[in-house]
Formats: sequence, structure tokens, C-alpha cells
Amino acid sequence: MQITGKALLDARPEEREDLFIQKIRQCCVLFDFVSDPLSDLKWKEVKRSALNELVEYVTTQRGIVTEAIYPEGITMFAVNLFRTLPPPSNPNGAEFDPEEDEPTLEAAWPHLQIVYEFFLRFLESPDFQPNIAKRYIDQKFVLQLLDLFDSEDPRERDFLKTVLHRIYGKFLGLRAYIRKQINNIFYRYIYETQHHNGVAELLEILGSIINGFALPLKEEHKVFLLKVLLPLHKVKSLSVYHPQLAYCVVQFLEKDPSLTEPTIMGLLKFWPKVHSPKEVMFLNELEEILDVIEPAEFSKVMVPLFRQLAKCVSSPHFQVAERALYYWNNEYILSLISDNASMILPIMFPALYRNSKAHWNKTIHGLIYNALKLFMEMNQKLFDDCTQKYKAQREFEKEKSREDAWHKVYSLARQNVDIKNLPLSAIEQLKKETLTEPMEHDGTEMQSSSIRNVQKETVKEAKSPADAKNAARPLLRRKSDLPIDHTTAKALADYHSTSEHLNSSAAEKS
Repeated sequence: MQITGKALLDARPEEREDLFIQKIRQCCVLFDFVSDPLSDLKWKEVKRSALNELVEYVTTQRGIVTEAIYPEGITMFAVNLFRTLPPPSNPNGAEFDPEEDEPTLEAAWPHLQIVYEFFLRFLESPDFQPNIAKRYIDQKFVLQLLDLFDSEDPRERDFLKTVLHRIYGKFLGLRAYIRKQINNIFYRYIYETQHHNGVAELLEILGSIINGFALPLKEEHKVFLLKVLLPLHKVKSLSVYHPQLAYCVVQFLEKDPSLTEPTIMGLLKFWPKVHSPKEVMFLNELEEILDVIEPAEFSKVMVPLFRQLAKCVSSPHFQVAERALYYWNNEYILSLISDNASMILPIMFPALYRNSKAHWNKTIHGLIYNALKLFMEMNQKLFDDCTQKYKAQREFEKEKSREDAWHKVYSLARQNVDIKNLPLSAIEQLKKETLTEPMEHDGTEMQSSSIRNVQKETVKEAKSPADAKNAARPLLRRKSDLPIDHTTAKALADYHSTSEHLNSSAAEKS
């Protein structure tokens, strides 16, 4: 490594450009921080000092970014940063949790951090001219930069986010290409790998990009919302980037309210079925959307929306039910509900009424009573109508359930082999009784009653013709004749009751 010991600020003005280039080239030398971290410690420190000097020089001096500096500075950045990333430390394991898991840090960060700082100062310098730099910062450069977003080191991704944002702002000709390549990263992430470390940072960049979209929105931007942002909700690691994703979606809806209906329908399409934490995230995002929704757009989606909310209120997971019921604490959402109570209350009432008694969590009971109270205050007559309809529906369901149960009993009885031995009229009587017997009767009584009736019918059908001829004769009951036992008869005759003996003794004494 060639050492350029003279400080830039100590050199004469005419020598500074050449010395600046020499120091930039000096920093193109790479060192091993992985296999042998303790090797070349002296030279690593020399490079670190040189990089710090470059950062200070670019930050404090003016008129130093000349045309000759552009290729040298961009090449130094590319040599140090554009590299093959190591394989993921946990490719098939659980999703990364920023609050619990420790990130994998880049070993060469002592040098890489200063290289990033130098390049940022270089891009932000008042002397920087994009027309010159575009010869070196081209599509290939951007593509290599985007590849680095898969780094597991969050510090590097944070610098990359800022660098890419500066490039997007200064190079107008690269904007469409950058958006297209970010789309490709997301498509690959959604439909192929479902693993990428930089989704949150890319969405954060897109959030500021969307904020600057001109109106009316281009068709490609609408497609990006519906075909990229919405499918990102179905990936299992949604929790890592959900706040940035929700921000992007809300930004789109603030720009163009007509996108509200397809957006909400898309969210309902991807609504999680068995993942409760993810369901809470959807509810959070949906409330953010409802905070900016237009009343006209709300009326288009309220029916499917509140059907889903009714399911959430009925969720056995109390956090899901609690988060859904918190909607009734939002004044704007409450005003939308009040304006459309005639449509919303019939949808929500069964779930609210049923879970006001049936839900296992007492906190949910209080929130449900609050929602019911608000509905009652909105429209008392409608609330009473819903109550009556709900009770009538419950009675109808009970009746239908009872009939279905007896139909099942009858069908099982028909499958019994002994049914063939019963007369047809007995079978019809059994069918009639099983379908009309009141549900409140005791099961044993119903069973014995049916059996008695069947027995009567069976006896009636089984009478022979001879019995019919003798029907007119009076029926005499024959008494049974006991066989005579002489010993028993003598004993009975000789028997005297004890009471008789006592009575005779009393008479003699008197």
C-alpha cells in the first residue's frame, strides 16, 4: 500500500487535486476483516485515517469536486462497497424479530462506514454536478447498489437508503429504472424467495417517492399499488416492514381517493385466517385508511368491511376483538358509522349481542357494551328492530336445528335392521311424532311415548282373522285355581291371631 502522508489542507492549492486523487486511490486497497481480523492492523488504521481526512475535506472545502474527481470517487466507492454478500445466517428459520434477535454485523464496517459517509458528502456537495456524474452513476451502478440492500447489517441498509434517495433526487433519468428494479425485488420477494433484508428500507424510500407523485397518478403507479404493495401483505414476515408498507398505502389513497375501494377489497382478500398478530396489523392499517377515506368511498366498501369487522369482534383472540372494538373510539369512523347506521348495525348487531355474553374476556364485554350503547344512541328504533330480528332469527335457528336433529334420528332409525319388522303405519306414526314432538319434553318420556304408540299399532296390525270373528263375544277373565295342599289348609284353620288371645285375657281380668 502506497502511503500518501501529506495532509490535504497542508498542501498548496495547485497540488491539492492530485493529492486528493492519490488519497482516493490509496483507499481502494481492501483488507481482510473476516478470516484474519488482526492482520495488517497498521495499514487498516492508515486507511481509516485517510478516509476520515477525505470526509472532512469534502465537507469543509468548496470548489474541490472537479471533473477529474468524479471517476476516482465513484470508483473508490464501488471497489469498497460492491461485493458478494455472505449467505444468510438463518435462511429457513423463523422470521427476524428486530426486538429479540441480534443482527449479523458487517466485519469490515470500520472502513465501510467512512466510505459511505464520504460518498454521501460527495453527493451532497454544492459542487456536485449530476450531468458529469451520470457518466459513472448509471443503471449498472444502481443495480449493484440495490443488491446491497439484502445486507444483514441494519447500519449498512440505513446508509444505502440515504444514498439511493439522493441518487433518485439528483438523477432524473434513473428514476423510472430505480422504481422498476425495486418492483422486481418485491416481485421476487413475494413470489419466489420470501426472504430479503431490505424491504423496510426500500418501502421507506418509496414512501417519500410516492409523496412526490404528480396528479393525476400514472397508470404504472396504480399498478404498483395493486400488484406490488397489496400482495406484500400476504408474506409471512409482514411484521418486519408493516409500518412502512401501511404508510405507502395511505400515501396513495391521500393522492387518489378513487383507489380506496380496490385497496380495501385487496386487504380483505389477503386477510389472515389463523395468524392473530397479523390480523391486528391489518386492523391497524385499516384504521389508518379509514382516517383518510372519503364518505362516498366509504359507502362502497362498508358492507364487506363490517362483515370482516364482525368476524374480528367474534374472534376468541382477545387482542383481535379488542383492536376491532377500538374503532368505536375513533370520532371520524364513528361519524361514518352514524351516517350509515341503517346498513352497518344489522351487520354488526348479531356479533356484538352474542359476544356481549359469550366472550371469555371481561374487557371485551365492556367494549362491546360501549359499542352497543353508541348504536342505541344513534338510532333507538333501528336498535330495537335489530334486537327483535335477532331474537326471531335465533328462534328460527333453534327450530331448524331441532328439526334437523330429529330428521337425523329418523334417518338413523330407518337404517335399523328391525325397522323391516314394523308395520308401515307404525313407521309413519314414528316419523310424525319425531318431527312434531316438542323440544322441551324430557327425552325419556318422548321415547317411551313413541314406543307405546308403536306397540299399539303393532298389536292392531298383527290381529288374525280368527280374532276378528270373536270380537263380538264378551271377554271373561279366567281366575287362576291354586292347587290344594292339605297340610297348609289345616295350618290355616288352626291359626289364631295374637290379638284375639290378648283381648280374651283382658276380659277375664276385668
